[in-house]
Amino acid sequence: MAKRLVEVVLAALAAVVAAPLVALAAVGIRLSSAGPVLYRAERVGRDRRPFIMFKLRTMHLRRRSDSSRITGPRDPRVFPFGAWLRAVKVDELPQLWNVLRGEMSLVGPRPEDPAIVTRLYTALGLETLAVRPGLASPGSIYSSTHGAALLVGTDPEAAYAERLLPVKLALDVVYVRHASLWYDARIVARTLWVIVTTLVGRRHFPDPPELAEARRLLSQTPAAWPQQRHVSHL
Repeated sequence: MAKRLVEVVLAALAAVVAAPLVALAAVGIRLSSAGPVLYRAERVGRDRRPFIMFKLRTMHLRRRSDSSRITGPRDPRVFPFGAWLRAVKVDELPQLWNVLRGEMSLVGPRPEDPAIVTRLYTALGLETLAVRPGLASPGSIYSSTHGAALLVGTDPEAAYAERLLPVKLALDVVYVRHASLWYDARIVARTLWVIVTTLVGRRHFPDPPELAEARRLLSQTPAAWPQQRHVSHL
């Protein structure tokens, strides 16, 4: 209850402060690519309940028919201004509305596409669905700082399933098992640090402090993870 009260107040304040930035981003999107400003993505939330997550659109509409659910480095579907919005996480700001609606938290495991949950989540990954998904988490920070290097190759979906998803989920399980308001504050601070340092040109980041525990979790159930499955049909 305390967390929910704090996050509603903070999300409301953040929405007010961010409104001018979102408005400017909306203008940039309309100038960069024809189509709506918002993108509505179906995601899996707490207790496996589906919901619509809001984002600022960063891809050309004419490429929406592409089958890939994963955005790889230099993905041609992403227009240049959209790539900048993604890099500094401005495209995620509409999710403050999801927080106010009770579908998400400020801090929590990042929500995934239903098909990825169905095909690639194991018992360990399903632990992340015991809490509300969030805007920021150890897994999302790792994805921002290390994801591009892990998604190289001709098949970003397979790379995501084999190299990034298991680690990202394990990091978020660490968060779920140790969640607290103080931990949430540290995750927010770390996320802001990554955004600010990315803006000033930093491209290499240290491993997250949760990584050692996440690797222990992975080592306990190695056969269960997607890298040993056929994943090319995501």
